[in-house]
Amino acid sequence: MTPETMMTSNLAGQPIVAGVDGSPSSLHAAVWAASEAARYHLPVRLVHAVMVSTFAYTAGFCPPSSFYEELDAEGRRYLAEAEATVHREHPDLEIAVDLQHANPAWALIEQSHTARLVVLGSRGLGGISGMLAGSTAVALVAHGHCPVAVIRGRRPDEAPPTDGPVVVGVDGSPASEAAIALAFEEASLRNAELVAAHTWADYSSDITNAWASVSWVGNEQELLAERLAGWQEKYPDVTVRRVVARDRPVRHLLEQGSDAQLLVVGSRGRGGFTGMLLGSTSQALIHHAPCPLLVARPNTAH
Repeated sequence: MTPETMMTSNLAGQPIVAGVDGSPSSLHAAVWAASEAARYHLPVRLVHAVMVSTFAYTAGFCPPSSFYEELDAEGRRYLAEAEATVHREHPDLEIAVDLQHANPAWALIEQSHTARLVVLGSRGLGGISGMLAGSTAVALVAHGHCPVAVIRGRRPDEAPPTDGPVVVGVDGSPASEAAIALAFEEASLRNAELVAAHTWADYSSDITNAWASVSWVGNEQELLAERLAGWQEKYPDVTVRRVVARDRPVRHLLEQGSDAQLLVVGSRGRGGFTGMLLGSTSQALIHHAPCPLLVARPNTAH
């Protein structure tokens, strides 16, 4: 990877990084990232990646240098548009912009080494053509070194919601513990209610399910309470609503997230959310969450 950096500055503190590709979705992601940076009093870095290797040869024909120059110029236009949009919303925010020659996923994974959070849109185009959720987002969630946010609205290309609760999926795994930490912090900063959702779907027979619901619900409620206890003491300002249900993890989280402003999950799970392994629950939410999705990693609890 050979990045070409444009107009960078020495940012103080871990930046919030946003991928930019000229799409409406990436502009929403840049603004969301800027709002997050303002909450944490951190700078924001806007990154556009041009994967020039994709265009290196076409049927044995090497494009002229003017072709690559136009790709760079297009990337600069995308970055300038995103920077202007962010500046209008947050005029006092420190902003840096980076133009890189790299695979988009690799560029953002590299950025994740020093970022507090990496943010990208759910629908991409242009230079970061791979930023469509399902490629760059999945790779970043799987291999990144910090939390990742995929910004989604209720409908395609719609701005993400800014009101409603913060919802967190709880299952007792290390990544789930990191998700709880992030969710409490986000709920506190946003003055939002926190919905802690725990579910299980371990039984196949309806008769068995009916019996299991009676005998297990108390245990599951107790497990959830134990997972939240320390965090409720740390964030006494956060109102917590606990939700325990026998359901499929994806369906339950999508339902809880229908009126939320943020959905927080771990990158890998176990127990109640047995499907919360990247490629199942987390991957499904990357594609279908009705609000911004924040994916925590096991080492991000603080």
